[in-house]
Amino acid sequence: MSKVLRKIIEIDEELCNGCGECLLACQEGALAIVDGKAKLVGEFLCDGLGACLGVCPTGALRLVEREADEFDEHAVEEHLKRLKAYEEAPKESASLPCGCPSSQLREFSLEMNSALTHWPVQIRLIPVSAPFLKDAKVLVCADCVPVAYPRLHSELLPDRKIMIGCPKFDPLDIYVDKFKEIFKRVPLKSVEVAIMEVPCCKGLVHILKEARKLADRELPIKVYIIGVKGEVLRVEEC
Repeated sequence: MSKVLRKIIEIDEELCNGCGECLLACQEGALAIVDGKAKLVGEFLCDGLGACLGVCPTGALRLVEREADEFDEHAVEEHLKRLKAYEEAPKESASLPCGCPSSQLREFSLEMNSALTHWPVQIRLIPVSAPFLKDAKVLVCADCVPVAYPRLHSELLPDRKIMIGCPKFDPLDIYVDKFKEIFKRVPLKSVEVAIMEVPCCKGLVHILKEARKLADRELPIKVYIIGVKGEVLRVEEC
């Protein structure tokens, strides 16, 4: 691929806190969170227009002019198709008798001290058509929360359907598409989100807000912020 002198995004890793807001603003999917920092997936995916600049809360992004691979619109289309395929794959595997057991839908009654009533729990494995989502109280949960918060099953999970994921290591646009479709197509009683106090976890709230906006739904979202020592620091609404 030939190099040309053009504008392209540059990321200051010292300033980047891994919140992932820039990923939501990039329509080409040129950015990803790798090891807790925003990275340029490929120079040819960045159009150099800087749509991501205004959303970075720490000023870690800037446009520079340097020699870089030419922007490839066709490669962007193929890249976005591959990302979309990740979101669609769990639905297909969930419907196949020979599919991976981790994605096979299950509902069950409460047992012992567990308040979990369904499977799977990962955001990427739960299809929009999952019957347990209809008329549900949904709890979207950062996957560090169950480890840090000892009262999850007794206080947050009862009477709710949980969807777990990590905004730091998973593609955020896939999460946005998933929740946009859920908000558009599935009647929900409520939406809550539990995140850790660390900055990158806030990306989960931004994902839900962006999905709500794209779905054109007026849907209140309650946010529980959990401290690393295992306590609820505060509760917010957005």
